[in-house]
Amino acid sequence: MVFPVVGGDGKPTGYEIENSIRLNSADSAYLKKTVGDGNRRKWTLSMWLKKTKIINNTEMYMWSSDDTGSGNAHDGAGFYSFGSVTGDNASNSFHHQLGDAHGRIVASANARDVSAWYHVVWNVDTANSTAGDRMKLFVNGSRITDVVTSNNNPNQNFDTEFNRNSTENYLFADHHYGRYYFDGYVADVAFVDGQAYDASYFGETNDNGVWVPIEPNVSSWGTNGFFLEFKQTGTSANSSGIGADTSGNDNHWTPVNLAATDVTVDTPTNNFATMNPLGGITGTGGGTFSEGNCKYVTSGTDSTGALSTIPVGTGKWYAEFKAISKTGNYYNYGVANTPTGIFSGSSGFISIVYRSDGKIYKNGNEEESSLTSISDNNIVGMAYDGDNNRIQFYINGSSAGSVTTISDTTVDVFFTSASNGGTTQTTEINFGNAPFSISSSNSDANGYGSFEYAVPSGYYALCTKNLAEYG
Repeated sequence: MVFPVVGGDGKPTGYEIENSIRLNSADSAYLKKTVGDGNRRKWTLSMWLKKTKIINNTEMYMWSSDDTGSGNAHDGAGFYSFGSVTGDNASNSFHHQLGDAHGRIVASANARDVSAWYHVVWNVDTANSTAGDRMKLFVNGSRITDVVTSNNNPNQNFDTEFNRNSTENYLFADHHYGRYYFDGYVADVAFVDGQAYDASYFGETNDNGVWVPIEPNVSSWGTNGFFLEFKQTGTSANSSGIGADTSGNDNHWTPVNLAATDVTVDTPTNNFATMNPLGGITGTGGGTFSEGNCKYVTSGTDSTGALSTIPVGTGKWYAEFKAISKTGNYYNYGVANTPTGIFSGSSGFISIVYRSDGKIYKNGNEEESSLTSISDNNIVGMAYDGDNNRIQFYINGSSAGSVTTISDTTVDVFFTSASNGGTTQTTEINFGNAPFSISSSNSDANGYGSFEYAVPSGYYALCTKNLAEYG
């Protein structure tokens, strides 16, 4: 099956998700909680997620449980990518597992879109008389039946680990091995103890055929039930913490290696742009992405860069790129129509970039010079006018250079971060969901995004709600 893209049309649904949590696998970030005795035979876990990393021959877990002393090994689920199982080393399949040999589902469809939100529901009902219905996996409203492997259905009345008394559970990591951390964004994590619900309790198909969130249709959450909306920024397991439970049960989770900047406004009902790790890298050296693809480090190979996940044509858009550090010659920030066009003067390639030595280059040729240079920790603002095909640069809130017009008005462009001259460049990118601390918090005229400097009048954050109105 093909997974439909969710969180992409920006149209009102009647239910709005305000926050998500951004997880960076390199930080070993996750949530944990030791639970009381719940229903170990029937439960449902639902969450919305936007993965920002493509894995190869490894796993990323969305939930797991400790098996200490149980003899049943560990329960867990997330993304699975092993050639020996799937026949595709980059399959990135959704998977669902109860114990080492008590039930397993690995979907044959791939989840490789790093710009889309997915809705996933894991459903367990081991008391069910039908063996094939004792564990179910739903993605974007559809039950996964096209699988690479679905074996060892749980025995009837099998007791799972995830809801066992005095068991420490993890979200977004594998407890059993202490690794396999998730990379990406997660929103609306709902756990219902004692009920086996399908996806319709948490989402619906809108008039455009897109699977969208609804307020969870849950009358009773059960003993260990919880609902995490990530509305708070504290680091303790209480109602002010990142892992605060808003179901009314006060089953709060403890954040590990998470900070206030990891709570974002990038959600399934308002999907923000990030940088794109797939197909957006020039040169031979590539680069590395982290912080939900809002932090980009070039490799040091000459002329490497990355593009935003969302292209812009019509409309007026604002973004901030923070220059963190570089080893070598130049930062370059601007817009381009293809990754190979960032430094090219060839026909068909469009780019305008502001270089850190105070020069603006258009299609590889110098356009302006003797402007303000870009130093470490400077924030470069870019206001791109797609209606008139021009861009204005800002350094720490002050305009830099003249408005520069793109010569070809028929193409869409992407925001870009690039380096040349053998530079290893680190940049943090803010499309309104900053990975760095904001001291002044300026939103656009629609109230979307959080920026360090005032958004120029008439310009907007690059997110699906704004695109639906102005794009």
